[in-house]
This record gives sequence, C-alpha cells and structure tokens, in this order.
Amino acid sequence: MDFRKKVVVITGASNGIGKGLSSAYAEKGAIIVIADMDEEAGRRIASDINSHNGNALFIQTDVRKEKEIIHLMKTTKEVYGQIDILINNAGISKWKSLYELSANEWDDILHTNLRSVFLCSREAAKFMKENKNGGAIVNLASTRALMSEPNSEAYAASKGGIISLTHALAVSLGRDKITVNAISPGWIETGNYSDLRKIDHEQHPSMRVGKPEDLARACFYLTSEENDFVTGVNLVVDGGMTRKMIYEE
Repeated sequence: MDFRKKVVVITGASNGIGKGLSSAYAEKGAIIVIADMDEEAGRRIASDINSHNGNALFIQTDVRKEKEIIHLMKTTKEVYGQIDILINNAGISKWKSLYELSANEWDDILHTNLRSVFLCSREAAKFMKENKNGGAIVNLASTRALMSEPNSEAYAASKGGIISLTHALAVSLGRDKITVNAISPGWIETGNYSDLRKIDHEQHPSMRVGKPEDLARACFYLTSEENDFVTGVNLVVDGGMTRKMIYEE
C-alpha cells in the first residue's frame, strides 16, 4: 500500500484518533491536511510531521459550518492540486438524560457528527472525481450505532446515520470511482495505554483494548489505491466486543 504523494484530508485531526491517523498516514509518505477547530494542537501536529520530513498543513475548520468546509477543500485543492483521501473523523458526544438534552444540544451533535460527513464528502468528491483513479472516503462511525448505553441518544443517532449515509454515498459516487466506507471503532484507547487494567483487556475476545494503530491499518486497507471493489461497508474494529454475548449473573 503506497500512499506517497497522496493528499489525505482528516477532520478532527488534532486529538485522539484523528491525531493517530494523521501520524500513521504521514509515516506512509502521504500529504496530510489537518482540519480541526483546535488551532494550537493542529499547528503543533503539523509542525511535528513536517519536522520529521513529512508534509502537513493545518487548516482551522469548524465542520458545523458549510462555508468553512468549502474553504477547507478548495484550499487543499489550490495548495496540492488534488484530494485523494478523506477521513471524516470529527465528532463530539454528550452523555445526558434524554429528559434534559436540549434541541440545541441535539442539533450540535448531529451537525458535528453527521451533517459534516455529508458536506465534507460532497465537497471533497467534487475534486476526487477529477483524479484518474478517483478517491476514497472513510467515515468514522461507532459500535454505538449498533448497541447503546443509557443517555446516548444523540450520539447513537449520529453514528447510525453515518452508516446509512455511507452506503448511500457509495452508490452515488461509484461511477466517479470513489469508494466510501465506514469504520465503527469499539474501545480505542488514546490516553495512557499502560494505565489500563487487566480486566479492561480481558473483556475483549481479542484479549486487549484497541489502539489508534488498529484503526490506521483498517483505513489503509479501505483507502489503498488497490481497493476499487470494497465500498459501502461498515467495518467494525472492536476486538470482537459486539459479537460477545453478555449476561448479568
């Protein structure tokens, strides 16, 4: 899988999973466009990648705002001449009782997590379809699209919507040679992995908690130029947890 000279736009790339994906693609030789609201963290990550002979650009972007998404994609095209890969990773959550969750809070989560996926995909695809080999889009959903804990209605709705939107986009963009897939992560630890308990790992059929590198490898597979067949899927990356039957004793 060769990502040298591929231009990869990653939303929510300043922290957590997005940060890990930025570094992973940079190590593969890709050009990274870091889109995030957090200017300080975004510029720091871009600087770190550039200091290690990589190529990264930070573009401050609020994915709730259509104009800023349009600016993100147009600027990327102007600077690098192309967009090859889009990773829709930006997302927020709020664990709050449905009796207390306001309509504004619901809208904020849905606009950040779901509407942004549509808008970013639409704008990136306008440039991807100009490429000889099209492009690839990966949308970060969640296993919470498939199962839930209490007080997660807005987040679950947004992630379930991403999975449905993914297969709709895959069908619409197939003729433009653009693959569109979703990844649903389970527990991916982005903090201090060594602080995890034995029970945290052993509850997984894989016998360990996930790492950002696990998602990066999945993204590599789905966005590789060699993949022009797998599209419209939701790849669950959770160490087997959603296949584990759990009863309370």
